[in-house]
Amino acid sequence: MKRIDPTLDAAKRNAAIRAVAAVENKMVLGLGSGSTASVAIELIGARVAQGLAVTGIPTSERTAALARKLGIPLTDFSKHRRIDLTIDGADQIEAGTLNLIKGLGGALLREKIVAEASARMIVVADHTKQVKQLGDATPLPVEVVPFGWERALEKLQALGAEAALRRVGDAPFVTDGGHFIVDCRFAAIADASGLQDQARRIVGVVETGLFVGLASEAVLGRDDGVTVLERQTPAAYSPPDFARL
Repeated sequence: MKRIDPTLDAAKRNAAIRAVAAVENKMVLGLGSGSTASVAIELIGARVAQGLAVTGIPTSERTAALARKLGIPLTDFSKHRRIDLTIDGADQIEAGTLNLIKGLGGALLREKIVAEASARMIVVADHTKQVKQLGDATPLPVEVVPFGWERALEKLQALGAEAALRRVGDAPFVTDGGHFIVDCRFAAIADASGLQDQARRIVGVVETGLFVGLASEAVLGRDDGVTVLERQTPAAYSPPDFARL
């Protein structure tokens, strides 16, 4: 039986409380997936019960079911092309860049569609998800079409990954979109953008779990509070003033 760490539960709740404070009336929300995002959805549901008027676009069927249970009205991209705020979790958060690895829960494609449609994305997680560099202990999920997945896996291995098809028992894990997931272990991911481009060029790859430049901020929970991280952008290039040389 998996041991539940009460301090991590408190950390997740603290992160969710801080993120949900950014939710305003009339917003279209991206509703994320994962344990910490689920806490945030529960908090949003409590505010809806008190009169908050929002609509949500869920990132997974499981999230949609939770939102309906809590009375959160749902919508879709046929009615709203743009999302005001998304609150979602992450499996790894790179300090400084706020680049992410997502997808261990199997919802990476819908999560990325929602994230890219969002004016603002707040990542919620406990403090253990912050890393100096992506990769290493956390595998990178890559969503692939079932037909010819073996070739896609081999090409991902050629990029330097230890790759394995995700399974549930003897059967392949199937995403909400009907795809498979290949979990790729890299010793370190020094160039997340470059790796994402390489993986996307493989025929049969639908999307990767690398979220590059999408998170606006990350709220990392501890049992006694939170740390808020903002994405650091490189300084703009300023040409030399030759008149002063």
